[in-house]
Amino acid sequence: MTYPCTSLSWSFSSLLKGEILTVVLFGLCLSLAGTVRGEVTSRRASEAEISARVQQMQPAPADDTLRNSEVIAQHLRSGGSADWPADVQGRVDSVLAQMTLEEKIGQMTQLEIGMITSGDHPESIDTEKLQKAIQEYHVGSILNVGAGAYSLDHWHDITSAVQDAARDTRLQIPVLYGIDAVHGANYTEESVLFPQQLGMGATWNPHLIEEASAITARDVRASGITWNFSPVLDVGREPVWPRLYETFSEDPYLSSVMGLAMTRGYQGTDPSAPDKVAATLKHYVGYSGPDNGMDRTPAHLTESELREKFLPPFEEAVDAGALSIMVNSGEVNGTPVHSSEYLLTDLLREELGFQGLVVSDWQDIKKLVNFHHSAATEREATKQAVMAGVDMSMVPSDYSFYEHLLDLVQDGEVPESRINEAVRRILSVKFATGMFENPTAGTELADQVGSASDRQASLRAARESVTLLRNEDDLLPLSGDEDVLVTGPTAHSMKSLHNGWTYTWQGQGLAEEMFPDRPTIVDAIRNQAGEGQVQHVPGTTLDEAQDIDAAVSAAQSSDVVVMALGEGAYAETPGNIGSLELPDAQQTLLERVSSETDTPISLLLVEGRPRVVGDSAYAPEAVAVAFNPAQEGGRAIAEVLYGEVNPSGHLPVTYPRVPVGAVPYDHTYSVGEGQQAEVMQGQADAVGPLFDFGEGLSYTTFTYSDLTVADTSWSTDAVARGDSLTVSVTVENTGDRAGKDVVQLYVQDHVASLTPAVKELRRFAKVSLEPGEAQTLTFRLGRKDLGYIDHQGRSIVEPGQFTIQVDTLEQDLTLEGDRLASDVAPALRSSE
Repeated sequence: MTYPCTSLSWSFSSLLKGEILTVVLFGLCLSLAGTVRGEVTSRRASEAEISARVQQMQPAPADDTLRNSEVIAQHLRSGGSADWPADVQGRVDSVLAQMTLEEKIGQMTQLEIGMITSGDHPESIDTEKLQKAIQEYHVGSILNVGAGAYSLDHWHDITSAVQDAARDTRLQIPVLYGIDAVHGANYTEESVLFPQQLGMGATWNPHLIEEASAITARDVRASGITWNFSPVLDVGREPVWPRLYETFSEDPYLSSVMGLAMTRGYQGTDPSAPDKVAATLKHYVGYSGPDNGMDRTPAHLTESELREKFLPPFEEAVDAGALSIMVNSGEVNGTPVHSSEYLLTDLLREELGFQGLVVSDWQDIKKLVNFHHSAATEREATKQAVMAGVDMSMVPSDYSFYEHLLDLVQDGEVPESRINEAVRRILSVKFATGMFENPTAGTELADQVGSASDRQASLRAARESVTLLRNEDDLLPLSGDEDVLVTGPTAHSMKSLHNGWTYTWQGQGLAEEMFPDRPTIVDAIRNQAGEGQVQHVPGTTLDEAQDIDAAVSAAQSSDVVVMALGEGAYAETPGNIGSLELPDAQQTLLERVSSETDTPISLLLVEGRPRVVGDSAYAPEAVAVAFNPAQEGGRAIAEVLYGEVNPSGHLPVTYPRVPVGAVPYDHTYSVGEGQQAEVMQGQADAVGPLFDFGEGLSYTTFTYSDLTVADTSWSTDAVARGDSLTVSVTVENTGDRAGKDVVQLYVQDHVASLTPAVKELRRFAKVSLEPGEAQTLTFRLGRKDLGYIDHQGRSIVEPGQFTIQVDTLEQDLTLEGDRLASDVAPALRSSE
């Protein structure tokens, strides 16, 4: 079968020559989903919504394989190229040849906005500071925001002043402005925000992510900014890690597909377009696997684990033409990544072929001295980082990097050829994004920011992110006739719906004055059910008991309790916690309401990571999770509670039962053996997760049948030839309401030389089915899906027994023939 997207070939050279690429968008073919084991459907998208969406895309073939995640990934990869075209290189070389050493090193220097502004929020340009940065130090990049988000008009004042100053320089090289727009243009006041990445991961819907990212890119460019520090491609393997909500998933495959969608949404097929930005893959690599779960702490990863679990999303996005990468702030195997030549040059440049810009994270070159103690002086740290492969330093609040690097080159300790290499990459990004032609292109789109259609896109994403995990006795959906008690600290909190990176870094303080006029959960429930049906008693704050007695009393006189627990707002190191358990006050609220009343409880967990509920985890009749669904989250949650929307979210991470021993779903067999030993010792409560990765319920039911593997006795010769193995399965909506489900295909390797995982996600598809409707989906598996990466970075496929699993269906596969092994990975060879 021929896939219409796989033959597409595109490159930046095509873009810069002005050629036009016609791409078939998969819009409705991505089909949105319902869930695998549950009961109850949703209001379908209105005819107007469907019509509007259809008008925005070209018709796609009705082949159901287009819903296959691998075909979607092929489409997303096809929009760009990792190669810099010759015409861009010619222009870069022309500029580079005219530059002085001081001008080159200035291009490698990045300062935060406070270095060019003064005054209270909203900070204004300080002309003297700006002239010093641009004229005296030739600074190539500015980043960040002041105390809080700016209006579009103020952003225009800031960015126009910066680019005007650059135009007054000898070579008129534009300044690359960078911003962390991680869930919408979250530092632009008028912009619509989207669920955080973990919430977007819960949708299992790449189309929604591409759409949200395209809106974000336009809003960032409309603000006068060209460079976005997103997507986060860290794979969230450690649930206590405070940046988990910034990741898509604990699974590298799901993270890869979603990361491709976000990268394509930002850069499109032409990053110089006035509604596109340069994407930044972060944080390369291994950042999200810290040994103790705390931010910016060391990770110890085998070569196999690094390449199997953490590298794939970066590799995919690099191949798709991502323009920049930001470096992991931590250490991997005892070496700070900012000084790791193996990771930044051997692996990233030589093996993966990345040609874009590598930028440090905040103050991290300085931290080689005072944090990692791997360099005795800042001068030595600067040399380490630049020679390892850092092209641009986020200094960010002084000129020390510039001064140290200039001195190092003049003393012959850093060759000017390395400086030329870094500056060539920086200039290439500026040319690729069209900055030399018009550095503020896109500001004319300001009137499109915050539109009603953007808000609808955010609402669609929030709806699909809500994940129903328990629904005993069909407690949900509510009818609207019940007297409802809403309690818990996240019920009336916009901070909990948004989390960090929202108007301010921590999503607190000034941010609380900037939240748009959107309903909290309790506001939305009142809107849904009517004021007279809803009573609100908070019961606790996030960490302190407030009026639990009043909550218990109110619960006794109510028909149902909606209890919203979870977290507030935090970002990075300030979000470190000592335990995954919810604070005692919240656990007490749940325990007392459940034990002192007979009122059924619908528990809502609104949070950025899966917080452990405690001893009362099984008390609520219904449980739903919302991973920071943002400004439309309150409405989306209420619509799910009352059945106007059929939930279709599925967990992108494993939800642990207890705070210790939490492991991802794709653990090795021996982990399960250890859990069985705990059962034998009477510790059954410590066995397994509370909810499995990929789990999610619907208000309708789905039945799977006819799982078929085309050749249940396959050969390694076929694998070596690059053949694919076809797997098909039929899914049917056997309920009485329309719904969406996520079809998940897992592969289990029973025996391998390197201990295999119990199962690994290899394909998925989100499908939308009417009552009684069935669809047969086709997937194709290949070498990556049946093999593993060993400690020498080799791709290994071994003959033996495998199991293909979709839902509860399984098919055995026998792989016959000789063991396949590629050569030792190039990066490992070069580092020997």
